[in-house]
Amino acid sequence: MSIKWLEWAQRIQALSQSGLAFSKDIYDIERYEELRMISAEIMQEHTGLEMQKIKDLFLNDTGYQTPKLDVRGVIFQDDKILMVKEKLDDRWSLPGGFCDIGLSAAENIIKEIKEESGYDAVPTKLLAVWDKNKHPHPPEPFHYYKLFVQCEIIGGQPMTGIETSDIKFFPESEIPDLSANRVVESQIKTLFEFSRDPNKETLFD
Repeated sequence: MSIKWLEWAQRIQALSQSGLAFSKDIYDIERYEELRMISAEIMQEHTGLEMQKIKDLFLNDTGYQTPKLDVRGVIFQDDKILMVKEKLDDRWSLPGGFCDIGLSAAENIIKEIKEESGYDAVPTKLLAVWDKNKHPHPPEPFHYYKLFVQCEIIGGQPMTGIETSDIKFFPESEIPDLSANRVVESQIKTLFEFSRDPNKETLFD
């Protein structure tokens, strides 16, 4: 899914942020600040978000900009996939979230699965590394890579968390209304291929 205005805004934002991180010249700094404001205006025009919210997102990020990481746990049981219902939009997703500083990808997904579903799990295989811009997610200010990690339940019991209101296993034929910012149907269907073929190679784009 290529959205040109989103690509342009993210690229302008990344270049301006990198320039602000390394530039010492006051005039260059002013130009980079203006570029960053242009990227924020593009975002506001196409997303309808409040300018202050967009500024807060951009201004809180400093240094050379790289894509952010989101991890999602993929747990199969009896040809069904574990999903959690997000309180934020009352829709379903795979347990997971943004990676926390100081934790590895594996440690992050273990933590997220426990917090959102109540299960203790161990990662067993990296299934996919997908560029969010290449999939039909709603547009967002920042560029994300999404890591989908297959896990096995080793303990715990189903229990909702601060961000979740329900937990359930779904067959491929009954995929629920999804939280599209987090996961989309085409991704879920592709992930089911790993349930049928454990030797399927890791996907990336």
